[in-house]
Amino acid sequence: MSIASVALSPVLEESLCFPRSFTSLYGPCSSESILVYLAVAGSVVPMCVMESDSIALVKLRIQNHKGFFVKNQKLVCEGRELARNNTSVRDYGLSEGIVLHLVVKLSDLQAITVRTVCGKEFEFQVERNRNVGYVKQQIAKKGKGFVDLKDQELLCDGEELEDQRVINDICKNNDAVIHLLVRKSAKVRVKRIEKDFVVSIEALNLKEKGAGVREHQWGALSGGRPVIERMPLQRDFLLKPLIVNAKIELPIVIKDLIKSTFDGLMSGNEPIRSSEGSGGAYFMQDSSAQKYVSVFKPIDEEPMAVNNPRGLPLSLDGEGLKKGTRVGEGALREVAAYILDHPRSGRRSYCYREKGFAGVPPTVMVKCLHRGFNHPNGFECAAKNVKIGSLQMFVKNNGSCEDMGPRAFPVDEVHKISVLDIRLANADRHAGNILISKDHEDGQIVLIPIDHGYCLPENFEDCTFDWLYWPQAKEPYSPDTIDYIKSMDAEQDIELLKFHGWHIPPECARTLRISTMLLKKGVEGGLTPFAIGSIMCRETLKKESVIEQIVQEASEAVLPGTTEAAFLESVSLIMDRRIAASISYPHKAKQ
Repeated sequence: MSIASVALSPVLEESLCFPRSFTSLYGPCSSESILVYLAVAGSVVPMCVMESDSIALVKLRIQNHKGFFVKNQKLVCEGRELARNNTSVRDYGLSEGIVLHLVVKLSDLQAITVRTVCGKEFEFQVERNRNVGYVKQQIAKKGKGFVDLKDQELLCDGEELEDQRVINDICKNNDAVIHLLVRKSAKVRVKRIEKDFVVSIEALNLKEKGAGVREHQWGALSGGRPVIERMPLQRDFLLKPLIVNAKIELPIVIKDLIKSTFDGLMSGNEPIRSSEGSGGAYFMQDSSAQKYVSVFKPIDEEPMAVNNPRGLPLSLDGEGLKKGTRVGEGALREVAAYILDHPRSGRRSYCYREKGFAGVPPTVMVKCLHRGFNHPNGFECAAKNVKIGSLQMFVKNNGSCEDMGPRAFPVDEVHKISVLDIRLANADRHAGNILISKDHEDGQIVLIPIDHGYCLPENFEDCTFDWLYWPQAKEPYSPDTIDYIKSMDAEQDIELLKFHGWHIPPECARTLRISTMLLKKGVEGGLTPFAIGSIMCRETLKKESVIEQIVQEASEAVLPGTTEAAFLESVSLIMDRRIAASISYPHKAKQ
């Protein structure tokens, strides 16, 4: 899905200069409302909101006036995502004159209609992140002999488009026109229908004035300029695993992941920037350019990082979009989620491909250099342009949990996600970052968790789990899942992360210890995922969660300079009391 990028320094529209009594695009401003500014797609528009309005209502008004569906909107204010839809404008502290940055996911497909001179017409849709070469292949397939793949060339404003160019990058403006040139002859028109481009290709009769028509088409589409011969593919790239400990032996699955990604780059297949999310993420292709094999996320392109391609403002204090996270550490957390997702049998072996309990795709830190990444200051094949980030295996899927109701999901699949999220105190679990796949053997739905750049935060303030409100969350854990939870050891996991190069900050290590403690004590008390998750997540923005209250009470109960072990013992005692209260008096558990 494409993103309506936000300008770093947007230009105010003229209407913003009107007096306070003016009527904004989103309704008249009254004495009880406040005026905020919505930054989207390079401009700023005024918007009047009530302090009592919920974020969901603000998004609904944006939908009514701009056409962006609520579920496709992400609002960011002063470096923090306004993720809680039921929270009011007042609780988020929005004040008069503040700027809200809007990131919008648009249509993921582009409709293409091909019409021949004989009157035959066929249509197909391609993903906007596909490249020109893929579009040519689809046209050749649908054309059934109408044109051969070798007879196609694409031009835009007289410039020949290489096969690796991404369609989304070409169709950025409403008036963008792609001329498809079939060497034997073709006439192409592109028109805008709502949010999609429809490309119509009308073939001319080659039996009539063949040579003359061909000459005319070349002149019209190239603008009278000479046709430039296709340049050889660029081979300047680098891809290496980032290994900080010589004792680490990469698992076979990781070696294969790096090799297949390398082969794709060696074959000239450029990275394809994902149009989803608020940071830079790139789909890496295999050597045939027919499928994706991995996803690369550079640390310098994370939300609010220096080279973020979405236009989000730089973080002023280094904090990420979620409380307790740091800009530039998202890749480390992505890898940590994979490392700590132990298989049911125990620690992951380096010799075979056993999946982790929750199914986090294999992930590794790498160094990568390529002109296809975001280089605002221009690209040159030099060490200064080498990017460090996480490389994760791409998993073929049928969409995300946003695309269907949760009742179809198997209980065990939801529970495995809950175990991962509670243990890692995930601050960004929503339906959009849980992929849906099908088991090859029995066709059962399999859920695949991705996007763990906001796990293991320094505190629990922003922990949110969409699955908390799914019916499966109120079902008890199975005996096998309980046994898996009981086998967890936070201290060993902290040492494991250090072994792999992440000297986890003390605050994040404390989070892992406490969340692991909560999960183990919760299942011992017979609590469901819903009950345990409710202890970790806030009911409202301003009301602290039970786990935050426990940590605060423990902090007040110990003396300054107390050891971490003594502090955790205090947390354990208070947690026992609160869990017992939640079992005996569920309605009082959060008081």
